[in-house]
Amino acid sequence: MRTLNEMGSLLSARGLLAEEDKNQWKGDTHSVYWITYDSKRAVPGTLFFCKGKNFKREYLEEAIHRGCVGYVSEKEYIKKEGVPCLLTNDIRNAMAVLAASFFGYSPERLLLTGITGTKGKTTAAWYLKAMFDQWEKERGGKETGLLSSVMNYDGMRRERSTLTTPEALVLQEHLFNARTAGLSHMALEVSSQALKYGRVKELVFDVAVFLNISEDHISPGEHRDFEDYFTSKLSIFRQARTACVNLDADQSSQILKAARKAGRIVTFGKAPKADYRCCSVSREGGRISFQVVSREFCERFELGMKGGFNVENAMAAIAAASIYGVPVSCMKKALLKTQVPGRMETLVSRDGAVCGIVDFAHNRLSFEKLYEAVFQEYPQYRKIITVFGCPGGKALNRRKELGLLAGIYSDAVYITSDDPGLESQEKIADEISVYVKLAGCPCQKLPDRRKAIQRAVAQVGKEKTLILILGKGCERRQKIGNTVQPCPGDMEYLKEALRLRENKK
Repeated sequence: MRTLNEMGSLLSARGLLAEEDKNQWKGDTHSVYWITYDSKRAVPGTLFFCKGKNFKREYLEEAIHRGCVGYVSEKEYIKKEGVPCLLTNDIRNAMAVLAASFFGYSPERLLLTGITGTKGKTTAAWYLKAMFDQWEKERGGKETGLLSSVMNYDGMRRERSTLTTPEALVLQEHLFNARTAGLSHMALEVSSQALKYGRVKELVFDVAVFLNISEDHISPGEHRDFEDYFTSKLSIFRQARTACVNLDADQSSQILKAARKAGRIVTFGKAPKADYRCCSVSREGGRISFQVVSREFCERFELGMKGGFNVENAMAAIAAASIYGVPVSCMKKALLKTQVPGRMETLVSRDGAVCGIVDFAHNRLSFEKLYEAVFQEYPQYRKIITVFGCPGGKALNRRKELGLLAGIYSDAVYITSDDPGLESQEKIADEISVYVKLAGCPCQKLPDRRKAIQRAVAQVGKEKTLILILGKGCERRQKIGNTVQPCPGDMEYLKEALRLRENKK
């Protein structure tokens, strides 16, 4: 528990108070019992944070009505006796610093592995968590923690996530829960936005994994250019004790230079110099296996998941787990049994003509890897139909890149909605369709995702056809306008479409 005076003093000591701050908090001994930026979560004794470009004065008024005793903001919204403003010059960094203090963050009490990269963060994190879990199970320990774009588990709560990396206040709450529950390890995805905007500031990563890099998230609201995106990703090493780097990644030499900021560097990949070298990848009986050669062991591993690109994710998990001393036997069991929701999830029609694959692939690198994988692993399917869309207001380069890739590798494309937000879905679809057609592929625009999947499935006759439903994975929500609307999700849409096809026969 902290007082408002202590919170203000901490911001002052860290250089996070604005010059215009009036020291309203000085000498204020009100205890802070809770911190939040969500007015609906405010309770008596709350320190409230005014953050975001869409913040409204009404949110602060609601928080005060619910009992907040002070607020942190870059602007003084309200002058009210007994509710001082802690005026900051950087609301996001202020959130990170005060959250770490409020929740008593200590890097020694929970081992953190941060995983960043353009593609594969979720699968690598799930693989690593499964390895930790197997190890803990065999030692009589507890399930380990996970913060990912699919699911969060902190020892007290298991819930669907809404962000790849939570905001600093929520993140520190999860870490507090994990420490309280006695968890030993936590694997977390670390997005470029989390690094750029300070969500993970104050954290110490025992291991920081860098998977790969490709141009993505370039837009006015994200990163101004690739350099900004890449630099944000590389900054993870400033907070790491050990850097774990994929030598097969583009820009690997630059990644290694940045990794010097960590105390130690461990490498993995197919490159001969890798500390954990992958070789002899094979596909037998529908399963992918590969050899790993290192100073400690030379062993063969097998994946339970489809997708040759998952070898890279598995290698990242193997290298990271090895740093912690996880036994090889635990790694093998984990890789064989792990299935990640919304990643290469497959459903085949009764007559075998349709093989639907639901996957989260949503950028150039993930599209390239996915098409490469399905050509290798599903040679019996001669035709490919792709259903996808692009989000509104961000990663604008995807419309061209994904449109071209889908057009090149597909026999038909259905362009549909994928979190259009405040942007016109028709405009997004029109932009994508230009590039699909440029590649010489026929396409249809159907904004209703359910109908787009149904139409794609319905058009399949007897010829074996792969239907790739991409971009959303296991998500069960769509951002349309200012609201987030719940929906059944792509796998449920696929099941429904296959039932309708069966009934028409």
